[in-house]
Amino acid sequence: MASRTKSLLTVLAAALVAAGSLLGADPAHAQGRVRIKDIADFEGVRQNMLVGYGLVVGLNGTGDTINNSPFTQQSVIGMLERMGVNTRDISNTLRTKNVAAVMVTATLPAFARQGTRLDITVGALGDATNLMGGTLLVTPLLGADGEVYAVGQGPVAISGFAAAGAGASVTRGTPTGGRVANGAIVEREVTFELASLETANVTLRNPDFTTARRVAQAINAFAGAPVARPRDPGTVILIPPPGRRNDMVGFLTDIEQLQIQPDQQARVVIDEKSGTIVMGENVRISTVAIAQGALTIRITETPQVSQPNPFSTGGTTTTVNRTDIQVDDGTGKRLAVLPGSVTLQELVNGLNALGITPRDMITILQAIKAAGALQADISVL
Repeated sequence: MASRTKSLLTVLAAALVAAGSLLGADPAHAQGRVRIKDIADFEGVRQNMLVGYGLVVGLNGTGDTINNSPFTQQSVIGMLERMGVNTRDISNTLRTKNVAAVMVTATLPAFARQGTRLDITVGALGDATNLMGGTLLVTPLLGADGEVYAVGQGPVAISGFAAAGAGASVTRGTPTGGRVANGAIVEREVTFELASLETANVTLRNPDFTTARRVAQAINAFAGAPVARPRDPGTVILIPPPGRRNDMVGFLTDIEQLQIQPDQQARVVIDEKSGTIVMGENVRISTVAIAQGALTIRITETPQVSQPNPFSTGGTTTTVNRTDIQVDDGTGKRLAVLPGSVTLQELVNGLNALGITPRDMITILQAIKAAGALQADISVL
């Protein structure tokens, strides 16, 4: 009985160890792991951009000015003639303000079938001031190949408003743009047979040699056979095993749930317009000394009024200028030395100790890169 209990405990312990390895029980090892579906795209699973030109009618006098928007006039005349309305005699006197020419955009999802509803976005093309209360007329939506893939129509909903009076006006949001929820119907499908593929490409959104190899290794470990191999830093070629050759969709469904540890390139991203700096955890700094300071001169003018003494007959009231000049030559700034291979946290702490603003930090990082001490790439937006 004792030997049987001991063997059961041994089997149970082995099962727990195996379950822990499969579920990623090690928190340190599981930290930073992501699913393949979150960092890669599969061949054929993509969206398509659609665009069209249309008319919004029913506006309360906030549409295009016909004299300033000849394309709106031509569109209205063409629409009326297609409906059997003769406009030859009124084309030169057409002065409607209830119509606006708009550009219509939409995104066609992957494998969208005929009859699927899509959200569309409209934006004023002319000098219309407000699309509130307008209705988009039937508008064909074209793809990059010039074919019509959807048709849109419906009431336009805007997120802003505009109001004006004789002496003031107020505008919130953008009243010249809006959306039509479920306003388009798919009329043409993008033909692509995913289930019939013999091979598939897994495309990484951030190409990297190490990440591509880890994706291939995770897929091979799951399939128990060498079915995946990296072709380049951004693509992994996938060949289903013999038992799943006719189940490409199911095989991709299983693969997209696999978790890996993606690798990151050391990079510093700088947006000079907003003063934003984003640094990855792999950024390292070699030994370098940093000093930052600038000469600041502040001049303040404080005019003062000088009056003569009481009962004085020869004095006059005058204004006397008083100028206060303050000079900050940065004497409080000190030279800071950053040791070699400092971490991101140490770099931030060192720069913050100098009292550096984000915009000054941008210049410092660029100078460190120019000195060859920044072991990372700098991307300026």
